Amino acid sequence: MVIEAYGHGQRTFGENYVQELLEKASNPKILSSCPEIKWHFIGHLQKQNVNKLMAVPNLFMLETVDSMKLADKVNSSWQKKGSTQRLKVMVQVNTSGEESKHGLPPSETVAVVEHIKASCPSLEFVGLMTIGSFGHDLSQGPNPDFQMLLSLRQELCEKLNIPVNQVELSMGMSGDFQHAIEVGSTNVRIGSTIFGERDYSKKPTLDQTTTDLKASVPLAQEQ
Repeated sequence: MVIEAYGHGQRTFGENYVQELLEKASNPKILSSCPEIKWHFIGHLQKQNVNKLMAVPNLFMLETVDSMKLADKVNSSWQKKGSTQRLKVMVQVNTSGEESKHGLPPSETVAVVEHIKASCPSLEFVGLMTIGSFGHDLSQGPNPDFQMLLSLRQELCEKLNIPVNQVELSMGMSGDFQHAIEVGSTNVRIGSTIFGERDYSKKPTLDQTTTDLKASVPLAQEQ
């Protein structure tokens, strides 16, 4: 499925789980057939899995940095890898305040971004990411979680003197990506619409977990 999508021009793919990303990105057929593939990690990253993630071939971006300690760990691990390119990272914000969602509190966003820019020379801060609450009724107005991410970007850019067009917004998935684009998302994470629903009843293997892939579409590149 990855190779087929790649053949149609898709270059950016996201994955939620480190082990599955490592297996897919290391697959000989994908390595040989998809030389320009760009892998985004879009799931929750535990510090003990950082080194494993850094070993992923063609890792392009980590969208889920949610603490200074995680940023420091990723920075150190990427430095040890010896890459000549900085690893692109986004800061994940829990805009909905739900305990089931990962991400840092909105009030800590500026401090974490400032830390990355000042103290993590091997990382390149490129934007903010949120999952947001599911099933928002658009008849009640724009999704407040998306609106909050927009406001945080504005605050961040003003306080740290960063041009707004240099801070991407990763928000919107299969169920709400159109609305997310309308309100300002620059990256949408579309999984089930393209790859089908994930079957959670089966023990994950490489063949059975391809449906958890996301085609992460950088809108600026697609327009």
